[in-house]
Amino acid sequence: MTNKRNYIDTYQHKGMRKQLVDLLKTKGITDEAVLNAINTIPRHYFLDSAFDKIAYEDRAFPIDADQTISQPYTVAYQTQLLEVKRNEKILEIGTGSVYQSTVLAEMGARVFTIERQKKLYDNQKHYFFKSKYLNIKFFYGDGFEGLPTFAPFDKIIITAAAPFIPPKLVAQLKVGGNMVIPLDDTALGFQRMLRITKQADGNLLEEAFENFSFVPMLGGKSR
Repeated sequence: MTNKRNYIDTYQHKGMRKQLVDLLKTKGITDEAVLNAINTIPRHYFLDSAFDKIAYEDRAFPIDADQTISQPYTVAYQTQLLEVKRNEKILEIGTGSVYQSTVLAEMGARVFTIERQKKLYDNQKHYFFKSKYLNIKFFYGDGFEGLPTFAPFDKIIITAAAPFIPPKLVAQLKVGGNMVIPLDDTALGFQRMLRITKQADGNLLEEAFENFSFVPMLGGKSR
């Protein structure tokens, strides 16, 4: 990746975003706050300028560190399941391109986002919307560990294929809070999207949804 980006939002870009939002509606995204956020945020700002003309296609694209920016449907789907409310404190595991973080911030959440890839974390120093979205806090660390200092969180979103439900993240979730997590099914080669609600007695209510394909969630920090 060359990291050259086009930070001009033209009428053409806005028109392509509107078409993308219309497509997401046909695919079952009904949360108006999610759709408004995607319609507002210039996705091409998060991609190499080589992808400028196709940035609003509903597909994933490569970013640095052999990672990807998720397809818009996946971002919208996870965010809709999370049922975001303004001023909620949300922990995101896997900052990546910062696009998902920005969607949550545009919806009014207070976002605490962890990235284990040092190169991606360093890229966040050049985040275009840093002065606009002061409600995003960036951290370099191990997603499996979470951020115990800042817990508890109202919601947790994991943007990589988790091999199991991380117990330390469950411990950092408020009672009644939701975690949206793509749980790996290695036998079948995909992830099942789960929404987990933490009960007052400590038990977890699990709801299973569609299948997806994510990059793997790894432990530790990568330099």
